[in-house]
Amino acid sequence: MKVIEISNLNKIYNESEIQVQAVNNVTINFEEGEFTAIVGPSGSGKTTLLNMIGGLDEATSGEIKIAGHLMSSLKGAALTDFRLHNIGFVFQAYNLIPVLTAKENTEFVMRLQGKPAKECDARTTELLKAVGLGERMNARPAKLSGGQQQRVAVARALASKPKFVLADEPTANLDSKSTETLLDIMEKLNREENITFIFSTHDARVVKKARRIITLEDGKVLSDVFKNNRA
Repeated sequence: MKVIEISNLNKIYNESEIQVQAVNNVTINFEEGEFTAIVGPSGSGKTTLLNMIGGLDEATSGEIKIAGHLMSSLKGAALTDFRLHNIGFVFQAYNLIPVLTAKENTEFVMRLQGKPAKECDARTTELLKAVGLGERMNARPAKLSGGQQQRVAVARALASKPKFVLADEPTANLDSKSTETLLDIMEKLNREENITFIFSTHDARVVKKARRIITLEDGKVLSDVFKNNRA
């Protein structure tokens, strides 16, 4: 079943007197439960495309529908509410809240959703232990390394069991062991909860795990390849 439908999508940035077309007439559909990597050189439009899918950036033209909702029709509180209950984000820059502990950052979205404290505690404790931060749950971001902060960011995105996870270079600051652990967790949730994962990545380890690889170049889809490696 198609859960994300992208039609003739364009994004043009005006930089001084120069126009930069970051996404160029992209048409792609994503099925429920995909585990997909979007790859391509820096500047190919990967992050811009991911941000538009998540409603963090507006398209210049074209359409994005997620679960039947036209993203351009969702404004303000309606868009915020849709993202809160449907989409988990992993940003390359972590975007953790400095005054909150690793545990508080991880459960932040669940708290906004109004989940019971007991459920938040159990879920976040499970995830932080799984990513090797069971002993660091009460540490604030400033006391964590870059790789540890990224693991918190991934745990936060997964905590509320969203329908979709959009991950921009989620393994960029992780060692091989941490990367394998996180990818295993994501694969497990993808398989058991049918969460749709879309990665923007340069990491060969992510590409190897992905079951679909979309290659962008100069904002255009260069290739779209499906693999048969679902567990």
